[in-house]
Amino acid sequence: MKNKRHPRPDFKRRDWENLDGVWDFAFDDGAIGESKKWFQSGDTKKETFPLKITVPFCYQSPASGIADTTYHPVFWYSRTFDVPKTFDDKHVMLRFGAVDFECKVWINGVFAGIHKGGYTPFSFDITGMVERTSSNRLTVMVIDRNDTAQPRGKQYWKEKNSRCWYTPSSGIWQSVWLEAVPHLYVTSLTLKPDIDNSSVTGYLNLSACPDTTAELKITLRYKNKTVQTAMFSVTDQRMSFVLRLREEDDIDEIHYWSPKTPNLYTLECLLIADSEHNDITHNVDEVETYFGMRKIAVENGQILLNNKPLYQRLILDQAYWEEGFLTPPSQDAYRQDVELIKSLGFNGVRLHQKIEAPEFYYWADTLGILVWAEMPSAYQYCDESCGYIINEWKDFIERDMNHPSIICWVPFNESWGIRNVAHNKSQQEFTAAVYHLTKALDGTRLVSTNDGWEQTITDICGIHDYVRDGIQLGQKLSNLPLLLKGAAQERMLYADGFSYRGEPILITEFGGIAFSSEMNDQNWGYSGGAADVSDFLERLKGLVDAILSCKDIQGYCYTQLTDLMQEVNGLAYMNRKLKISAKDLWKIFSRSP
Repeated sequence: MKNKRHPRPDFKRRDWENLDGVWDFAFDDGAIGESKKWFQSGDTKKETFPLKITVPFCYQSPASGIADTTYHPVFWYSRTFDVPKTFDDKHVMLRFGAVDFECKVWINGVFAGIHKGGYTPFSFDITGMVERTSSNRLTVMVIDRNDTAQPRGKQYWKEKNSRCWYTPSSGIWQSVWLEAVPHLYVTSLTLKPDIDNSSVTGYLNLSACPDTTAELKITLRYKNKTVQTAMFSVTDQRMSFVLRLREEDDIDEIHYWSPKTPNLYTLECLLIADSEHNDITHNVDEVETYFGMRKIAVENGQILLNNKPLYQRLILDQAYWEEGFLTPPSQDAYRQDVELIKSLGFNGVRLHQKIEAPEFYYWADTLGILVWAEMPSAYQYCDESCGYIINEWKDFIERDMNHPSIICWVPFNESWGIRNVAHNKSQQEFTAAVYHLTKALDGTRLVSTNDGWEQTITDICGIHDYVRDGIQLGQKLSNLPLLLKGAAQERMLYADGFSYRGEPILITEFGGIAFSSEMNDQNWGYSGGAADVSDFLERLKGLVDAILSCKDIQGYCYTQLTDLMQEVNGLAYMNRKLKISAKDLWKIFSRSP
């Protein structure tokens, strides 16, 4: 899967070069490669790197060309590349979408940098390491151990898959690319819309403080029509600005974003600065991004989207594929998944235990679905896991804050990695710290801190319960005050010292119905299988009816979109072929109270 579109559709420049494709590859089970200096190119390269791998697919997956699911804690990648002519007189940035878990990078034998964290992007300025007139060698060493302190999500750490944990995706699993930037360039641009005041505030970070006053030109477009331009002086490395959006109609509001009307504004950012460095007299950086005028809030216990009541009909999606595991088989796969979700009657998705590539959120923004964005869990509580989680969580929020589709952050799920949070004060304080960190970074969205049970400080009461049918679920929901003081699935809904404080209530995992014919000693679903399609639909409708009939429930998340390896409770198989007709599923899931 070689990306023809920019891997960051929400933050793209004109001059870039994709490095996906076939690379040289080697396992290093003895961890000797660094001491043997495998990062230095030479005549022994073919002996050192005997295998070929297709990037960005993990070596465990069939799409990689290797398909080796045995444990290899250390392994290497290598390839050559040329710096494009269009990069002349510019800095060369080497960017990685995601590499699981730790990696070291060399350019022409020179160390470029190190990164830890399997789900978030990173980059290195390799300008001083590359040759402009000849080929360059890029070498990457990856370390991905079976360490439960690492945020792993659904990647299992033992030899054979078990329960709801699956084959890992080690190493490079998102795109790698080169990008040209001038000496002074934009490193980030965060946009926070304010529909109540018809404005958007921008927060701009630069690579350095300008030598002299720089100029920032902002061009705002809606459906390719320029609606506003503005010029700002830039004197510092960081600045903010406010754009007022003119209301074009005397009756209707400006173009709000919602699942029904996924309106997006394009914003072009042009930075112009004089420079005293490297004899460059004119510095120009141009970045294109976008945003949606969208507000998510809670008032009097009611979730509001754009100041109107919102009922959420979500589907749980773990986003694994048969061919590439965490990596989709093609660029069209993300768009097809979003279209599939909408075709079944859902207005949103809970992307479970995975930080997805930016292109997924782009299609959610463009086609219109709500997204709950979730941190992959670690499975051991210790200083290292706390540090890993905070670092990746911060990077996740900062990268994806501009996506209007994301309305809720989920840092923890079902007490995974904080298994004693029900009574352990240290773990409770950690969840509170992550909640407040999230609010400090992004106060515009909701937070479901430990979704499912044993909740601490949170904006949402998310309840997980896989009862078999609607009669059982209805009985539980018929006395909601009693449920909120007690347990779901034998786990207390709130941790010791915490209690329900009027948060909006959603059933954020339920269902998980499988067919009896697909279940065996290896494959499983929740609460017993359905005998046939008729039985499946009857059980499904009963469960959804029970939720819809409870006026205090503000939405749900059904488990789940697709099967995943040994877990066969999807509405579709892992290849996205539906088990039940979309028409029948639409009749059930498209309803709201």
